[in-house]
Parts: sequence; structure tokens; C-alpha cells
Amino acid sequence: MTPGRTSDGEMSAAEPVVYVVDDDESLRDALGSLFRSVGLRVEVFSSAADLLRTTFPDVDSCLVLDVRLPGVSGLDFQAQLSRDNNNIPIIFMTGHGDIPMSVRAMKAGAIDFLAKPFRDQDMLDAVNAAIERDRARRQTERSLAGVRALFASLTAREREIMGHVTAGLMNKQIAAEVGLSEITVKIHRGNVMKKMNARSLADLVRMAEILNGDARLR
Repeated sequence: MTPGRTSDGEMSAAEPVVYVVDDDESLRDALGSLFRSVGLRVEVFSSAADLLRTTFPDVDSCLVLDVRLPGVSGLDFQAQLSRDNNNIPIIFMTGHGDIPMSVRAMKAGAIDFLAKPFRDQDMLDAVNAAIERDRARRQTERSLAGVRALFASLTAREREIMGHVTAGLMNKQIAAEVGLSEITVKIHRGNVMKKMNARSLADLVRMAEILNGDARLR
């Protein structure tokens, strides 16, 4: 395994990582050289079990995975990662692929399914797409974590008021709905805006949509 390094020789923790799992040593070496040639950090493994023994840095990454592996197959390993809520994007490669295999892999969320021998550029294109997807996912998760933390700072009453505000109700309507005075609703509404760091009602609605989407996914 040869990690990527910066120009002064130090490893860059922020560099994207490509994990390669294939029992063919020559292919592992070739892919390692290919990815390093375009400035990517790469780590190679001969089996899924070997990969699971590594520590994954919190950086954009993807997995280049052979379908046929000793022990756990690539497709079964994909299913295992999904059960473990590991969302690393996967690019499959195989010398024995067939349509049912590729359909199963793609339905399970694989980025691409490349038949050996493949063109270097096809692999690089797939890896770039996978890393971009992982980057977008991580950014979304960071945004969600921030909104969750802000929402957790609200009292139960403020959360209730936020729900009515983002549903489009006016202060007078909310007051009638929850049995409070209009001025009290206005105070709660101001507290919600301040605690949520919302600069406008549109900001608050966007945050509510993020939280509602998260609740639907769980």
C-alpha cells in the first residue's frame, strides 16, 4: 500500500482515497499506479476481510471491488456494507460478469460495473464520479448534523411553534391552535429564529425540510 503524499512528502489527510480489492496482484499493482498517476491516494487489498481490518479516514473515498473474491464475494460484501450503513460508493469490476450480476450491483447502488479488460479512462471516469458522489453525501450529512444540533437546542414548545410557522401559519393562527397569546407566540417564534440561526422564514423552512427528510429516511 502506498498512500498519496503532498509535494513536501507529508501525507495529506484531506486527499480522496481509492480502496482497491482484488485477488489479482498484478491488477492491484496496475490500478495502484494508475490512481497515483492522477494524484489519488490508493490502498490495495487482496480480500474483503483484509479491507475490513483497516481504519478508514474521514475523507472522500470510493471502493473498486472485484466481483469474484476469495471468501466473501464482491456482491455479498456490498450487501454487508449496506447492512452496516457504510455508504462508500462502489465500482465493480469482473472478468466473469453477466447481466444479472450487473443489474444486482447497480440496483444496490453501485456507481459502475466494468468488465475486464477495461480502459484506464473508463476506470478513472468511474472513480471521479464515485468520489464526487461521496463528497456530496458527506456535505449533506454535515449540513444535517448542524441542523440537528440547532434543533436539539429548542424547547418542546419552540419545536411546536416551529412546526406551525414552517407550515405557513400566521402568529394569530398559531396562537389559536396552541392556546397561547399572540405576543407569546411572537416571542417563541423569535427564539426559534435565533436558536436556529435562521435569517429568514425561507431559511427556517429549508431547515424543517432537511429535518423532515431525515425523519423519513430513518
